[in-house]
Amino acid sequence: MAQDHGDGSQESTTREARCEDVLRLGLVPAPELPERVAGLIADELSELLERHTDDRHRWRVECVTDALIGAEDSTDNVIDQAERIKRDHGWHYVVCITDLPLFRDDRLTLAEASENLGVAIISQPALGISPLRRRLREAILHLVNEMHHGSDGEERERQQQHLEQGREARERSGIRNRNSRELMGWRLSERLVPIQRITPSDEHEKHVDVRFVSAAKWRGYAKLLGGMVRANRPWTILPAFRRVIAVAFATGAYGLIFPSLWKLSAAYELYRFVILMIAAMAAMVTWLILDHGLWEPRRYSGSNRLTGFYNLTTVLTLTAGVACYYVILFALFLAAVILFVPANLLETTVGQSINWLNFPALAWLAASVATVAGALGSSLESDETIRSATYGYRQQLRQRKVKERQAADEEAKTQGERQERSEKDDADPRS
Repeated sequence: MAQDHGDGSQESTTREARCEDVLRLGLVPAPELPERVAGLIADELSELLERHTDDRHRWRVECVTDALIGAEDSTDNVIDQAERIKRDHGWHYVVCITDLPLFRDDRLTLAEASENLGVAIISQPALGISPLRRRLREAILHLVNEMHHGSDGEERERQQQHLEQGREARERSGIRNRNSRELMGWRLSERLVPIQRITPSDEHEKHVDVRFVSAAKWRGYAKLLGGMVRANRPWTILPAFRRVIAVAFATGAYGLIFPSLWKLSAAYELYRFVILMIAAMAAMVTWLILDHGLWEPRRYSGSNRLTGFYNLTTVLTLTAGVACYYVILFALFLAAVILFVPANLLETTVGQSINWLNFPALAWLAASVATVAGALGSSLESDETIRSATYGYRQQLRQRKVKERQAADEEAKTQGERQERSEKDDADPRS
């Protein structure tokens, strides 16, 4: 029995030693796009961390979605929120992937990390449109490297030597980053919008050891908008537009009966087709915004800059969706024109010789005219349907908060008017 007891103690000691060798990394993405991308890379991170960060430990990666990370417009407390989540789960390090734009000292921030707290934050929209999975994977590896090994010059130099020794292994893993001071490897996007590594010196930011910001302000903003539009999933607008497409196609098909469209399509020059197309799409985007209340008033938001970005994102998201809608309409009308409009009848109607270009020209004109009708037809859809199709998680959350603030403002205004009328009635001697 004593021998059995000794073996059990030795096995327990070995198990405890193994547990101490395990480093736990937590990924805390915001819902929807950050959550999906984090889920794709979580399984492979354990092996990558062991191979390229520290092979003396086994790594365990856990992914927990948290809608509260950066839920408010102010991102100053994200580090504190992340540190609390890390402590609650018993992780050694945590990397939060927020869908909010981060601004520090009026500079667009892609990521920041605290070595002492073991906390890092990545702004998913600031990474751009694609390849998001590879960028995010490299950014997480680098931030964990900074937190695990240190961020000062000497530690970065030692890590650079380590990277040089494992260059071939990193290439086999598909990791482009070969610089211990860069957030990710350089692709076309990073060449157009360079990333700058800085060490905050502000005494109010002692908890942040390293920060990565966009070195090109306006190009960085353009990249940010691309990431925000992708988070809104503009392609999801099309299923919600089924009735709108039906109304638009029916209107355009009815218009094709009359010879006016035929003659106009033969008489128009290229620039007229382009102007009419742009005007029709702009009219539809404007109508959608106004009719369904998609524009966010500045007075109901906590940050004018973020409100501007989100409003511009709404316009770009709708523009992308309407462009896809326009292409579908054009394809439908082109098929209808080719099938149902005889070439000799078209030539007789327009009074001039025609070629194969006259058919797509007629379909193009019909699509532009029908798009205006489709804008009016979008009123058939409910506000909730259009918002769900247009907005990703973050903007839906913002819209709900804006509506709540508007309702509270209107209620307060109504109560004030009632109180004012009551005071007037009390002061009136005739009452």
